[in-house]
Amino acid sequence: MTPFEVKDCALLARMSGLPPAINLRELRDRIAVCGENVLFHHFCETTLRGTFDNPDYRNDFAVWSKLYLGDRVLAERLGILDPYEFPSLGELRAATLEVIDERLGESTTIPWARPGDEIYFMEATTVVFDTGIRISHPGEFAAAIGSMTGGSVYYHFLEARRRSPFGRDDFTAWLLENDEGGKNRPYIEALARIDFYFHTLHHLRKELIKVLSALEDTK
Repeated sequence: MTPFEVKDCALLARMSGLPPAINLRELRDRIAVCGENVLFHHFCETTLRGTFDNPDYRNDFAVWSKLYLGDRVLAERLGILDPYEFPSLGELRAATLEVIDERLGESTTIPWARPGDEIYFMEATTVVFDTGIRISHPGEFAAAIGSMTGGSVYYHFLEARRRSPFGRDDFTAWLLENDEGGKNRPYIEALARIDFYFHTLHHLRKELIKVLSALEDTK
């Protein structure tokens, strides 16, 4: 059995080069032409940013719509978009534009933010490094996750889902690769039941530890 190698990661964020948006029409136009890494940053990498901790929404566009456009309806519609459910970022973009177009069609005026409250379009490079931690048995996951940084949890359980094979976290991939006779099936099924996207990294770590520890307690 090849040990699971625990990685950690950090973001190097930068401006994308797109001009900021101050109203809903400009937001729509920027999203239509931005690079996929910009979409990924504002939808997925928010959980890794220490400055982002919104209890209602997990993406920047929903937060901005609520706080600065004052449009709670739009914020709710954008907020329920789960980027990990879309096979490609192009499909995520199309779904986002559809939500905004629908709201523009419903509005008699275009919502504006105040000067100074524009939304800036960012992108980031993910720097990945080896922690030196190795996991040799499924029963070690709960304790190992308890000592992982948020960067490790994000990299292995969230960011991994955008890699191939689509939608699979690294923990599940390792369990499947080493699943002799179905012995890892309880772990795989427990991980699959976690509603991960709407958790902060702190709460996601606690949920992972809880469900994996519960399996060990039943043995």
